[in-house]
Amino acid sequence: MVELEQVTKLFPNGTCVLDNVNLQIHQGEFVYITGVSGAGKSTLLRLLYGAEQVTSGMVMVNDVCLNRISSRSLALLRRRLGVVYQDYRLLANRTVSENVAFVLRAQGMAPWEIKRRLGPTLKMVGLLDKVDRFPHELSGGEQQRLSLARAIVNTPVVLIADEPTGNLDRENSLLVLQILQRLNSFGVTILMTSHDPYLIERTQHRVLRIEEGQVYDIR
Repeated sequence: MVELEQVTKLFPNGTCVLDNVNLQIHQGEFVYITGVSGAGKSTLLRLLYGAEQVTSGMVMVNDVCLNRISSRSLALLRRRLGVVYQDYRLLANRTVSENVAFVLRAQGMAPWEIKRRLGPTLKMVGLLDKVDRFPHELSGGEQQRLSLARAIVNTPVVLIADEPTGNLDRENSLLVLQILQRLNSFGVTILMTSHDPYLIERTQHRVLRIEEGQVYDIR
């Protein structure tokens, strides 16, 4: 499902954030990625959806090699991935339902199919009663759940979540975690960066730690 083979990533200033890393994540796993700020957690995730390129080595996601991938092939791969950001990245002038529908409309999906997917997706994230609200009318937790809805409405095989609870209080963090665990129970592979030991300790999922360019399995 996800494989890194001898991956090294250097920043332009010469900093090595990943140093000859080998990693395998199997379909259906739920994996936490931890490490101090600047360790390379977000960089690792960005490699997985093609926002960054490796300096050397190979990255495979869903049986697709991301090394020198064409723009068209990358766009097709991203339709099979969901990405959740800490800063939400919502469309401020669109309602909740329009924010979610926009993702599918951009892919050329038929209106009837968009309508069919909207209800179940918004119900899963607990926003079915707020379909006509704008992002600024939502709480921080609701905005993050809307961001999550945008990421899962296309039924991804892999969900990549970069600190999805980083700006949330404990209650909203647990709500997001519950949604992610439910998705995982359906077979979606979840990769989630987190610095919150409380969340990590509440589950028995696999935990990776990035430290000094290496990735360690710590659970």
